[in-house]
Amino acid sequence: MELKRVVVTGLGALTPLGNTAPAYWNGLLNGVSGAAPITQFDASKFKTQFACEVKGFDPHEFMDRKEARKVDPFVQYAIASTDEAVIDANLKFEQLDTNRIGVIWGSGIGGLKTFYDEVSSYAKGDGTPRFNPFFIPKMIVDIAPGHISMRYGLRGPNFSCVSACASSTNAMIDAFNYIRTGMSDIIITGGSEAIINEAGIGGFNALHALSTRNDDPETASRPFDKDRDGFVAGEGSGTIILESLEHALARGAKIYAEIVGGGMSADANHITAPHPEGLGAKLVMTNALRDANMEVSDIDYINVHGTSTPLGDISETKAIKELFGEHAYNLNISSTKSMTGHLLGAAGAVEAIASIYAVQNDIVPPTINHFTDDPELDNKLNFTFNTPQKRVVNAAMSNTFGFGGHNASVVIKKYKA
Repeated sequence: MELKRVVVTGLGALTPLGNTAPAYWNGLLNGVSGAAPITQFDASKFKTQFACEVKGFDPHEFMDRKEARKVDPFVQYAIASTDEAVIDANLKFEQLDTNRIGVIWGSGIGGLKTFYDEVSSYAKGDGTPRFNPFFIPKMIVDIAPGHISMRYGLRGPNFSCVSACASSTNAMIDAFNYIRTGMSDIIITGGSEAIINEAGIGGFNALHALSTRNDDPETASRPFDKDRDGFVAGEGSGTIILESLEHALARGAKIYAEIVGGGMSADANHITAPHPEGLGAKLVMTNALRDANMEVSDIDYINVHGTSTPLGDISETKAIKELFGEHAYNLNISSTKSMTGHLLGAAGAVEAIASIYAVQNDIVPPTINHFTDDPELDNKLNFTFNTPQKRVVNAAMSNTFGFGGHNASVVIKKYKA
């Protein structure tokens, strides 16, 4: 089978740095921190009292009040970023074969707020089972692509990927494969997450996964810094329109970049901790390069998983050095989680968008909040600390790793006819 080329023709983002893809990118380049005290609930009794929340979002800009009540915030976010991406891609569905357009979406947890609210309400009651009739449809992870498909009348492949923090990268890889094998013309892909609530913050606090730097939230997410103490929870959504090159050219679409490969692997090590030597991370990057038919020397930039956890940052750095060898010192490496926080299942989508923009604009967004070198890391590597760096970015890799040992990586190249 001759595989089709797959290109990016539309982007949409709702993030702690801005509520559109261009605003998000501008926030990255300006080194803006999205972290601040939590506003969605009273977090005063929690170990962590801050997060990277979406700001100024009004779901009623995208749906009426009746519809908004029927969906969890993670679906509201998905619809918002997808509306932007569809407009950006200039998709006129009435002129297209909607049987060949699908939605493949990622979310690590789905409707956690809905679940928490409904169960809390029942627990506080008299035992009479009074549940919202939309409880289950609001909560389930796969409802996001369902709503997107119904919104636009799309009858192609429609499902969700769940692999914790690798979810939306896995969704992108599935979308990429559906298009390059000729099964679909266009796939709307990405991911959304909305876990900034009592259950989400409390649960991650119990795991000792979150930073507790309550006195200085803006600098709490500090990947690769000696004094990092955990990740900062984020929320939002990212949407990427993937399309076969021939289909995009036929309708005169603008093209941001080309997706050329995807890799997956498992750590097979621990439910939350990465493999200490980065074996799963090395394998997923190896698989992505092999799928893209590229050498390590072809990569210019890696948007790393880089969550700001003590173990994770070391493990990923070891994997990069082991795989890339001397070329590791020619790479730019950065963690945009230093600004957005960790969007969990949506992280892969929003970080792939950052990588796409980096390839398109030849500029690498920074890793902010670096104050002290970590002696356990190789500080000769270029972590793009604190300020963006201009350089030719012909190809970028975006890594995501999830609880359970799930690893996924995509490779993005400049588009050349």
